[in-house]
Amino acid sequence: MADQNLEPTSAKDSRASQTIKAIMGLRGYIIDGRLRPGERVLEQMLVDTLGVSRTPARTAMQRVCEEGLMEPLPGGGFAVVKFSVNDVFDAIAVRGNLEGMAVRMAAERGAPPEVLKALKKVVKQLDVAVENLKHSWDHLAEYVRLNDQFHDLMQDTCNSPMVKRSLERLVVLPFATPNAFASASPLNLDGLLQVVIYAQEQHRSIVEAIELREGTRAEALAIEHSRSTWKYLHQIFLQGDSSLDLAGLRMIVRP
Repeated sequence: MADQNLEPTSAKDSRASQTIKAIMGLRGYIIDGRLRPGERVLEQMLVDTLGVSRTPARTAMQRVCEEGLMEPLPGGGFAVVKFSVNDVFDAIAVRGNLEGMAVRMAAERGAPPEVLKALKKVVKQLDVAVENLKHSWDHLAEYVRLNDQFHDLMQDTCNSPMVKRSLERLVVLPFATPNAFASASPLNLDGLLQVVIYAQEQHRSIVEAIELREGTRAEALAIEHSRSTWKYLHQIFLQGDSSLDLAGLRMIVRP
């Protein structure tokens, strides 16, 4: 006899879809600054604005809390986390160290041939994208896409689920992503171009170090590479409060 308590597949799919919608919506509200640092997040607000039921809304709040974008309040409920400028630079440093660990392990263990081949291909594509950027910033989206692809492949070189999960958890914070500087591009295009050119040289050197099995060099290059983001964001913070209106940086509270 069929189990009468089994939930129809369509109902499960609908519930899962609502949960994903709630998670993505809540995360977007925080990153875009619609929910400000320190603001209490109400379940009913997500129900009303996202068009989801209470269970997906509740699940989304718990998930986003686990990701580090919200924190539980002593009396119950959740509030948006307040990030400091130091938190931004600490997150970038942690990402750099994790990526450094990944490529060092890859160099010492030997990266999967198909991943190394893919990295080389992306480096060549990035060469073209960087050349295009020298003539027009209309190509920035292409550079960002390829840069994301390069960093995803860096995680895959070491074939370590533990390192990959740690990095995936960290880059939920938009200011910790490899492309955090790109959102600030309108403020200083010349400075951004220099960051991009320097970063591309590092991309090439990281791949070379992995292939030559130079673990210490690969790790040092990856850590220094993360400072490309650090250095550019440091310039952005020095330019004044207007820079904090950029997506992702709205999450930062300055003293």
